[in-house]
Amino acid sequence: MEISLFNYDLPKELIALTPSRKRDQSRLLIFDRGSGSREIGPFTRFVQHVNRGDAIVINTTKVFKARLLGNRISGAKVEIFLVRPINWAPTHWAPTQPEEPNYWAPTHPEGQTHWEALVFPSRRVKVGEDIIFGSYRVNLESDLGGGRWQVAFRSDSQRKKIISHFGHVPLPPYIKREDQQSDIRRYQTVFAESDKVGAVAAPTAGFHFTESILRKLRERGVEIIKLCLHVGPGTFKPVKVNNIHDHIVDPEMAVLSPESAGAINKVRASGGRIFAVGTTSVRTLESAPIVDGQVQAFSGMVDLYIKPGYQFKLVNHLLTNFHLPKSSLLILVSAFAGREAMLDAYSDAIENSMRFYSYGDAMLIL
Repeated sequence: MEISLFNYDLPKELIALTPSRKRDQSRLLIFDRGSGSREIGPFTRFVQHVNRGDAIVINTTKVFKARLLGNRISGAKVEIFLVRPINWAPTHWAPTQPEEPNYWAPTHPEGQTHWEALVFPSRRVKVGEDIIFGSYRVNLESDLGGGRWQVAFRSDSQRKKIISHFGHVPLPPYIKREDQQSDIRRYQTVFAESDKVGAVAAPTAGFHFTESILRKLRERGVEIIKLCLHVGPGTFKPVKVNNIHDHIVDPEMAVLSPESAGAINKVRASGGRIFAVGTTSVRTLESAPIVDGQVQAFSGMVDLYIKPGYQFKLVNHLLTNFHLPKSSLLILVSAFAGREAMLDAYSDAIENSMRFYSYGDAMLIL
């Protein structure tokens, strides 16, 4: 399939460059794949479509201030955009493991001093050069190619201080403004967990949830299941090849714990439906191994590329934001709901002046 089939025209004024005044004041386009019907209402209407015994699956990763703005010794400005620790190694469990291990220990960035990073401008810096952050220095250890570098902090405490004093919220590349104090709070979900720090882009479908909405879901008997995928900068990587099958998705660290795998199995066994909150939850769920019909816990680098023709194993319904044209995320939702149906829904959203992209409105695909 040609990438041009996943293109659409979006008026610039519909690109959300700032968050809505309140999280749950966003709007929701509800698309029923069975009937083909579409309606638009407030996001709070999401709760009405999830029933007792169903589950929503959320990504609890936490975004950190990954954009480090420093200088060369000459004074020239340099940006180091942290991606992931170099030795970020996953843990794997046997399907019959009786007790849940401390599965976050080897996948948490704490204590890591060697990182993969994007460096700008990449062509002007040199291997072995130090980038200056006040009284601190970060060394460019090796050029990994394609603008990616291995960088080294002198200690973990130094890394934390540099992020604290020189780090900026990693806003999407189409948002050209500087990050603001409000972005620290709003470019983050309310369910992001402090021991799941590692994302350099947010799982934005989760932005619309408030503690009140989560409480109402629990009161309805809805199971809230957690997983984690540390969203990387590749989420914004455009599809530059003509044939979508030639595109490669960047790998990202994901974890589905034994507890969450068991909860998913229980919901499915009782006839409940799985609502994935965002494409990151979809890719993690669909990457999980299934043995004798049972979802298994796993952790590892996920590079699943979902495109039309893919047969979904676990996800019944999807809550997602509106994605960029010619992107792997638009290809994913098109695989879930049909390309023409998605483009028609996007046309409806544009006609009704819905807000697009990370800080924008949402779509519920039933």
